Amino acid sequence: MTEEKLSYERTDDYDPAKIEQLSYHYKEILKLIGENPDREGLLKTPLRVAKSILFLNQGYNLDPEEILLSARFREDYREMVIVKDIEIYSMCEHHMIPFIGKAHVAYIPDKYITGLSKIARVVEIYARRLQVQERLTMQIKDAINNTLKPLGVAVVIEAQHLCMSMRGIQKQNSVTTTSDFIGAFERDKTRAEFLHLISTRLH
Repeated sequence: MTEEKLSYERTDDYDPAKIEQLSYHYKEILKLIGENPDREGLLKTPLRVAKSILFLNQGYNLDPEEILLSARFREDYREMVIVKDIEIYSMCEHHMIPFIGKAHVAYIPDKYITGLSKIARVVEIYARRLQVQERLTMQIKDAINNTLKPLGVAVVIEAQHLCMSMRGIQKQNSVTTTSDFIGAFERDKTRAEFLHLISTRLH
């Protein structure tokens, strides 16, 4: 367990070879857009951006299903478990521009539960990859369903896409909502209860 825990701790140690290659390419990009990468303010920019892009996409190096299994426990509980308002910072794979929002995740256990923080970790791991919101929604649902074998899983994501507000159509206030349900949440009554609870402020 100790080794597993250590393997998933956040680290800012980067592969020097990747940093070197990325820094080189970002320096070339600066030239292509008409900047001078040798001026004082940009001297370290290629290095900073190289580290930033690796950090923002660190989800490729982690396995969300292993995260869930590392804290899976037997428990005789068969009611809804909801973790809502999980912050999302992800990168649109079409333009590599961020989309930002919140995920609401629920499952109904059948023999197994997991640590609540692990649900948020699953969201984080998939979000820290080049993404589309639709796929992100399904991946979160599938990881929980595959590892915990619950009676049902529900995921709703609400996000603002900067590729819509900063470029393209340039609509600043639009919000995209995606959802995915399986098992018990495919029943109208259960799904309605979940949607009501994530829209209600209980605290």
